[in-house]
Amino acid sequence: MPRSAVIVDAVRTPVAHGKPTGAYHDVHPVELAAVALRGLVDRTGIDPVAVDDVIGGTVGQIGEQSSNTTRWATLAAGFPETVPATTVDRQCGSSQQAIHFAAQGVMAGQYDVVIASGVESMSRIPIGSHTAGQDFAGPSVKERYRERGGLIPQGVSAELIADRWKLSRTELDEFALGSHAKAAAAWSDGRFADQLVRVPGIGDDVLPRDETIRPGGSLESLSQLRTPFKNEHWASIYPELDFKVTAANSSPLNDGSAAVLLASEEAAARLGLRPRARLHSFAVVGDDPLMMLTGVIPATQKVLARAGLSLADIDAFEVNEAFASVVLAWLAETGADPAKVNVNGGAISIGHPLGASGARLATTLLSVLEQTGGRYGLQTMCEGGGTANAMIIERL
Repeated sequence: MPRSAVIVDAVRTPVAHGKPTGAYHDVHPVELAAVALRGLVDRTGIDPVAVDDVIGGTVGQIGEQSSNTTRWATLAAGFPETVPATTVDRQCGSSQQAIHFAAQGVMAGQYDVVIASGVESMSRIPIGSHTAGQDFAGPSVKERYRERGGLIPQGVSAELIADRWKLSRTELDEFALGSHAKAAAAWSDGRFADQLVRVPGIGDDVLPRDETIRPGGSLESLSQLRTPFKNEHWASIYPELDFKVTAANSSPLNDGSAAVLLASEEAAARLGLRPRARLHSFAVVGDDPLMMLTGVIPATQKVLARAGLSLADIDAFEVNEAFASVVLAWLAETGADPAKVNVNGGAISIGHPLGASGARLATTLLSVLEQTGGRYGLQTMCEGGGTANAMIIERL
């Protein structure tokens, strides 16, 4: 019988704006990642020597965020040199994939204690810079999708989703306003307090809450924003599109880190650690790399089937708000109760520090289950290139 993998604790930094003037723009990505790792050690009291591995997610693997960032973060956090670490890239789902790998290692008996984490500093490593201006897909992929207009940016994928599911600009903007309102209320009510670790020198006076939360907006103000993907090139390839995606109904650029401590039940008991949840089921899928962001739909179906659960069994959902159209299409296809989805806001408001977002969502999902008394939580993330992760956790 396979061992269970349990979540002992999960932490995240407040999320900063990923622009050159954002709160963390002077913080090296390794130092930012180390904050979450130290936070886990301080909160749980675990001796880092007991950690079998640290698996971290990072997307922009270039410059200061390259050469196995997670390894340097463990050393920066003061872990013994004997603790190994590795860095993975499944695009936006990188640190959720880190959680999957970590839990699977525990369940297979190869780890007793492991940390899954993630970091992204988009203020210091701008989005897309890791491609160094090169063709990252190669000629065979280019030829495979040539008749469909070739590979496209995620924003155009979000436009295609809005078109296919007949989502209006008003619906997208209303969803975005709701995300900001929920996140602002969660901060006001102290619902994020149990998951936060502060970056040294960046206290409440500098960053009192996640930096990109903007409550109090209006449909009228959002309607004035331009649609950045509406240009001659994309309009010629997709003449049917009525462009609706804006900065307001998309996730912003962000900096942040998060980390999750996992263990076997036996190791947790031996070390005096109290598990908060059990990793129940996992799934990963591939999907159309042009629609790209719709993988959350089959991923949700696959993980529910693997878990032997129905949608009605799930008490809370975290669906990454890369774009409003992604979550609205997911809602339309799954029939999930919107009142259970991203109840404390999502990436549109809280932010989307790419490599850290999977662990950030898991941290939030765990808190939501504890705050509401729910049993099962489902998390899913769309990812560049047309893949998606999904997992179900069970509160203990």
